[in-house]
Amino acid sequence: MVSTDNVSRMCAFRRLLALAAMLPALSAPVAATETPVVLLTLEGAVSPATADYVVRGIRKAADQGAGLVVLQIDTPGGLDTSMRRLIKEILSSPVPVAAFVAPGGARAASAGTFILYASHIAAMAPATNLGAASPVQIGVGGPGGEPSKAPEKAPAGKAAGKDGKAGAKEQETTTKDTLTRKITHDAAAYIRSLAQLRGRNAEWGEQAVREAVSLSAADALKRKVIDVVAQDVPDLLKKIDGRKVTVQGVERALETAGAPTVSIEPDWRSELLAVIANPSIALILMMIGIYGLLFEFSNPGFVLPGVVGGICLLLAFYAFQLLPVNYAGVALILLGIAFLVAEAFLPSFGALGIGGAIALVFGSVILVDPEAAGGYAMPLPFVVTLALASAALVFLTVLLALKARRRPVVSGREDIVGARGEVVEGFEREGWVRVHGENWRVTSAAPLGRGQKVRVVGINGLTLQVEPETTQGETS
Repeated sequence: MVSTDNVSRMCAFRRLLALAAMLPALSAPVAATETPVVLLTLEGAVSPATADYVVRGIRKAADQGAGLVVLQIDTPGGLDTSMRRLIKEILSSPVPVAAFVAPGGARAASAGTFILYASHIAAMAPATNLGAASPVQIGVGGPGGEPSKAPEKAPAGKAAGKDGKAGAKEQETTTKDTLTRKITHDAAAYIRSLAQLRGRNAEWGEQAVREAVSLSAADALKRKVIDVVAQDVPDLLKKIDGRKVTVQGVERALETAGAPTVSIEPDWRSELLAVIANPSIALILMMIGIYGLLFEFSNPGFVLPGVVGGICLLLAFYAFQLLPVNYAGVALILLGIAFLVAEAFLPSFGALGIGGAIALVFGSVILVDPEAAGGYAMPLPFVVTLALASAALVFLTVLLALKARRRPVVSGREDIVGARGEVVEGFEREGWVRVHGENWRVTSAAPLGRGQKVRVVGINGLTLQVEPETTQGETS
């Protein structure tokens, strides 16, 4: 038999073993809740649509308590107003933002360089580039941010300003150079301020604006333009883990290694904005809206042109509200359409029509301010084609409406009075007459015989007043 002391010793030994097994679990730290990382993608031109998507994505990340927002960039540039709106959101965000130029082959040109400089973390993937941040005018006149040559002086002995042409040309060149310098200096000061805020290479940033230079990922890291080079998003999160950033004046350490990544894709609102916020599309929508309403007012009852026109016009106004629109351009477009319509009604011998087409062209050209839009304007061939098509369509619509108005009346009181008929049966004062294939009750001051031709001279309710129709050469 086993003694009581031995049993007690065995129980105590078992308790010690169980306690030893529990010690690692008790000493292990409680796992903290992993903070998610939100991934946004900026692909294509920086426009009101992409800016709206990124801004709402950053705010949503703040609401979800995200520890970091990774903004993956591949852009050739875009609108200055949209870029500045996006940068303001990054600077005021309670969540740090890491701008990541990826995947391989991507670029952060023009506006993308400014966004990279403004972000808390600037990163690039291998085989990517950034730079070429000079303001340019897209669409009309080609690049507008290139340094201009000084005007050449006229050779001695020649009257350079003999007829004023040389002086006017020099004045125009000076004005363009002044505008270019103004835009360039503003952009250079802006990127320098962002570089000083984030501790990045301000000299190269200013050089990218003034001289349109670019850098590869490796060179950008060497020159302290970016903070890290990473293969992809998981590699980026590993390399920046523990890095300290300043968010709203408070220094924070990033905890991104192994953090779950939540991707926010553009929704239907962003997709719609991407379509209608293009200046050319907005202008087309406005023209379709005006044409539809004009056709509906000229031919009431069709309904569909009025419905489509109203929807397109409201969408155009919404797009103009997002874009840096010059409302003098809108006024010129409306004036041009008014002239084209008036041409069909007034004998101006083409003066109003030509003036309307010219007003359409000038209004379309100045519709979007290139300076406020970072040089983003509509192509001149598109503007001319749209103006000519507008003139042709308006002329056609108004001419069809006039043709419809000049057609004779085929029903109603106006058609009955003056119509010819034939007596069905002879009568003295009242009887029946066939008019337009129908039998009508009529009254006549003179007796009428069967088959006699009559003409309707009046109508009283459902009774017609007729008189005998006299033949050519008959005397009274």
